[in-house]
Amino acid sequence: MSSAAVDLQATEKLTWLLSKPKRVKIAVGGRGSQKSTAVGDFMLMFADCGDRICCTREFQNSIDDSVHESLRQEIERLGASANFTVMANEIKAHSGGEIFYKGLARNITSLKSIHGVNKLWIEEGESVSEKSLRVLTPSIRKSAADNVIDIDGEKPPEIWITMNRGSSKDAISKKYLKRAEASLAKTGFYEDDLMMVVEVNWMDNPWFPPELEQERLDDLANLPRAEYDHIWEGKYSDTVDNAIIEPEWFDACIDAHIKLGFDAVGQERVAYDPADCGDHKAVAYSHGVVIKDVQSTDAGRIDTATDWATSFAIDKKPDTFTWDADGVGLGLKRQITDAFKGKKVVVESFRGSEGADNPKQIYDPINSEVKKPKTNKDAFLNKRAQYYWMLRDRMLRTYLAVEKEKKAINPDDLISFSSSIEQLQALRSELCRIPRKYNGSGRIQLMSKPEMEKLGIDSPNMGDAVMMLMRPIEVNDEVETINFAGWNK
Repeated sequence: MSSAAVDLQATEKLTWLLSKPKRVKIAVGGRGSQKSTAVGDFMLMFADCGDRICCTREFQNSIDDSVHESLRQEIERLGASANFTVMANEIKAHSGGEIFYKGLARNITSLKSIHGVNKLWIEEGESVSEKSLRVLTPSIRKSAADNVIDIDGEKPPEIWITMNRGSSKDAISKKYLKRAEASLAKTGFYEDDLMMVVEVNWMDNPWFPPELEQERLDDLANLPRAEYDHIWEGKYSDTVDNAIIEPEWFDACIDAHIKLGFDAVGQERVAYDPADCGDHKAVAYSHGVVIKDVQSTDAGRIDTATDWATSFAIDKKPDTFTWDADGVGLGLKRQITDAFKGKKVVVESFRGSEGADNPKQIYDPINSEVKKPKTNKDAFLNKRAQYYWMLRDRMLRTYLAVEKEKKAINPDDLISFSSSIEQLQALRSELCRIPRKYNGSGRIQLMSKPEMEKLGIDSPNMGDAVMMLMRPIEVNDEVETINFAGWNK
């Protein structure tokens, strides 16, 4: 059995993964892309060449949960039954190769003892936990450094991963895909010294069946766009129950200033979230309503992280610098004011735990369950809820402007995220995974970071930095209005 001798169902994009040895090879994309079938065919080809292959997934309670049946069917389709013996729990190649299966969640320690595995195939990679990944990758011991043949004359062992995107906070997304996303968005391919990644979706599959096309079109017509994009277009699913911001809102806000034709005007601001011990620290930079940069750092020491944040701000030359003064930020006033001494920067602290700003001012809701106008005091439990809700309202208005509305719009009521933000997908995940918490008073309240952590939701430190930029600042520029040519005003 060889790739030339049989009808492998693998697109040209996927066969690129066969072009050279590499430690990690990832095929990522949505439903109907044929990636699992193609990689399954590759594994059969490797086994026929004598390789020993372990197929894994996070949850495998029985052989029925594995790819065993799919591989058996592919052997029949390929006409390769003479090359393999299919047993109840494994596949033996007559060449000496074999394919066997292990679940990760319940058997992760057993992987430490695997010897002589040439290929490790992780199916449904989006479900793999950080714990499993931490133990799993060192278990495939031989190095693929420099992609050369090792001292035993064998090709280095490879880790193959097939996956749909889950959350951008999932283990494999953070460890591998994060660095590849910009290149995948432009070309569909990514490669570095460690890994190769290819993105494939339904439109890349020449064998895409008519019945799936009917299902896809039905989902396109009836599902929320973010859900459709996750299922069929291979996008991240960055949402949780009771989330205040929808993924499709965020997507509409990417380069909204370009889509809608307005410039970045007004004050330039930087906000800094020093976070708690162990969490990433974050900064956000805006020019008017355009969020131009968002960054995070895992600098452990709070003073080191604060030096990083103030240096970031000094380089941007903003009009204001805001930091979160709740928790560990309470003791940063002297370090921050010293950093900006002699510079024309207004320094202000932010206490999200305090009551709403302008408590007697009327909050005018947009598509909200707040059916009638209420004062800020009656609408919001605290400043954190108030300004996250303002961010939510801006993103919803922008979504409506980009996707729905056809009328003049005041850009000062919108928000735009620059596509040049390197950690844009991580920011999307944070902002779309902030849940509302309901209380007896009926005021808008958000789930606290400790409560989110208990649910496995990472601390939204970049999101918090963006949220602090929503606190109103007096701007003297004249209001600009967007007029859409050819649309009814």
